[in-house]
Amino acid sequence: MDKINGKQLKEMLESGCNNLNNRKKEVDALNVFPVPDGDTGTNMSLTFTNGISEVRKSGSEDLPTVAKTLSRGLLMGARGNSGVITSQIFRGFYQAIGDKTELTAADFSSCMNNGSKMAYKAVMRPVEGTILTVVRESCEASSKFMEANPQASLEEYVTVLCEEAQKSLDHTPELLPILKEARVVDSGGSGLVSIFEGFKAYLDGNPIQEAGADTSKTSDEVRVGYRVEFILSLAEQGMHLFKESKFRDKLAGIGDHVTVVVDGDCVKTRVSTLSPGEALNIGQRYGEFRQIQIDPESGDMKPSILETEKAAKEQEYGIITVCAGEGLEKLFRDYRADYVVSGGQTMNPSTEDFVEAIAKVNARHVFILPNNSNIIMAARQAADVTEGKDIIVLETKTIPQGLAACIQFNPEADVKSNTDVMNEAIRSVKTGQITYSIKDTTIEGREIHEGDYMGLLNREIVLTSRDKLDATCQLLDQMIDEDSGIVTLIRGADTTEEEIERVNIYIEKHFEVDVEIQNGGQPVYSFIIGVE
Repeated sequence: MDKINGKQLKEMLESGCNNLNNRKKEVDALNVFPVPDGDTGTNMSLTFTNGISEVRKSGSEDLPTVAKTLSRGLLMGARGNSGVITSQIFRGFYQAIGDKTELTAADFSSCMNNGSKMAYKAVMRPVEGTILTVVRESCEASSKFMEANPQASLEEYVTVLCEEAQKSLDHTPELLPILKEARVVDSGGSGLVSIFEGFKAYLDGNPIQEAGADTSKTSDEVRVGYRVEFILSLAEQGMHLFKESKFRDKLAGIGDHVTVVVDGDCVKTRVSTLSPGEALNIGQRYGEFRQIQIDPESGDMKPSILETEKAAKEQEYGIITVCAGEGLEKLFRDYRADYVVSGGQTMNPSTEDFVEAIAKVNARHVFILPNNSNIIMAARQAADVTEGKDIIVLETKTIPQGLAACIQFNPEADVKSNTDVMNEAIRSVKTGQITYSIKDTTIEGREIHEGDYMGLLNREIVLTSRDKLDATCQLLDQMIDEDSGIVTLIRGADTTEEEIERVNIYIEKHFEVDVEIQNGGQPVYSFIIGVE
């Protein structure tokens, strides 16, 4: 094949997505840490599926439109660091297309190279031996192939891309010792190879079908849409820019059943869409939200805000945080959080989840507390695509860090003062976690067996035990020192009253500290411990 058009690109992308979806459990299994939390394959699969869903919904076979729609869908659906990096690869791919209606192998190579560069730019501290290495080395090597073979077909180019990606993936353990010790290759790189191999299968005439997919249903039948309603106050600049017909057309481009009512500087809007975050982005360009309501279109919906809800007043500050567990959600709300995004270790929120949360908070300055290192990039990406608001993403990597930051927030202080004091609180807290291993592995010379309880100190595995309480007490011994004053014990969903009491007795017997016990109800982690 000498060239590929929009229809063919769409079909090739679907083949890549299906191959990733079919192999996501294999990719998940490559994760080094044997913790049952949000996994790379699942995150990448959800990310790419969101992009493909948007492409299908658009109905377009125009090549720049297909690439742009994919890029936007990936960006908004990005989950986890691997998902965000994947979205940036195909964002760069789209930006290099320009107004081309067909791509030659040389064009495709140029687009992939741009995607690789875009991905590196998105990461503050790139680490080699990861998906970044795989995309860079495979794109560089296949680009050299094209320079030496300018008349090569797309099949030949993608074959080389796959071969070089696999070669780079196989080499990742030599770049990251932790991979070599665990005898695995990089999981994110493996997910990317799956996508590339799906591309190759399509070009070879054998496109990958999703395993177990019900092909008798259309995409509209299997996907749930949303009814999005909002009341918008036009800003001064928005008054000049706003054109009702243009606004309506933009909404029609992402959904149907569009209603727009203009009353002076107030715009009341309703749209049915699969991309609620995109609808909010369109509205936010022109002013400030007074009220928002988003409901699944399948099932019971709340009464329409356009007729029954009063406008919400904009706040100076808002705090968005992430956690899993009813107890933790209540605790964060008690500590001034305005909106809690459900997720964390077991389900990383998407960029769109954060975009929707930002809109719902309706504040001039919004602090986001991800509380997980694998969520920070998605939060930053949401901040980048949100216009008209000051978004501050604080690098909280654990629940205790997020709680400490919330406690230090002062609604009377300015943004810089709050940012400084919250960051200081984040640095001052030590975090311990007790969880269990889902497989046998070796990490930093420590043999870990399936079913072992593991003690994590600031995300590093520092001990293992076959007994939950023994592991907890050992971890407390390592965390509490003479400078410690407060210990916060957050019990998980699998922890009993007797177990929490025994741990409390141990602390009182061995340490002179104040103890706060909270029922977090979180999954996966039996205990989350904060020491200050």
